[in-house]
Amino acid sequence: MRLRTHLLIVGLLLPWLALAQDLDVRLPLESKSVRFAVIGDSGTGERAQYEVAEKMELYRQKVNFDFVIMLGDNIYGGHRPHDFKKKFELPYHALLDAGVKFYASLGNHDDPDERLYKPFNMGGQRYYTFNKGDVQFFVLDSNYMDPSQLSWVEESLQKSKAKWKIAYFHHPLYSNGRSHGPDLDLRSRLGPLFREYGVNVVFSGHEHVYERVRPEDSIHYFILGNSGKLMTHDFRSSEGMEKGFDTDQSFMLVEIAADKLHFQTISRRGNTIDSGSVDRQIYSSSTSTTR
Repeated sequence: MRLRTHLLIVGLLLPWLALAQDLDVRLPLESKSVRFAVIGDSGTGERAQYEVAEKMELYRQKVNFDFVIMLGDNIYGGHRPHDFKKKFELPYHALLDAGVKFYASLGNHDDPDERLYKPFNMGGQRYYTFNKGDVQFFVLDSNYMDPSQLSWVEESLQKSKAKWKIAYFHHPLYSNGRSHGPDLDLRSRLGPLFREYGVNVVFSGHEHVYERVRPEDSIHYFILGNSGKLMTHDFRSSEGMEKGFDTDQSFMLVEIAADKLHFQTISRRGNTIDSGSVDRQIYSSSTSTTR
């Protein structure tokens, strides 16, 4: 009986393992690198979200990322316990079971009390920071950029000794999306701070597409707001766009090793829709040059 059970389990796992072996991985997978995944506007509880999550687990087995950053709109609709289960715990259960941590930011569809939900690792705060190796992440609440948060952002960036500084939050500073577009007020508040204190990369959601924006002041901007929600054919133009994708859900893989950040964006159906690398910028005072 035990042998039959063992053979059944092996039979079920073999196709899954074969898929993991055949994955198209564009990251170098260097020793001691920082590896993570990126999702945004994910919490629908619908089939597409679950399918993205399945692809994430397949890639985790190959890439071995150990945390995920969430770009807001983590839980759409109700925020009762069964909503968190349906829209987070169940779709990502394989990742959670493997010990992957999720670090959330708040979107406009999120309840502020999500900061108290322990699996989002927000420490009860609307905005916070954490370190992974040579990388420091600055997680902001772009719903309400009040003076106290701005002061915190400036102070935290100024104090940071990290080699890489990455900011992420919900509303994009630059966007070619028709549905929402860029948040110009937020840009006027955060842009100067990012330039002055040497932020390297910024991730945002909100626009239900994927977009890699042409660097502004040597800062690299990515939008990924289609890990659950999707707005097809949403781009109003391609001005300032280096890559856009608005026909399926997706997620990102990121690896940071030494002075390079490598990225790969993968659709719900497993197709690589964008990949590449960016060099760490070397900043001098309030001006920046690309290394």
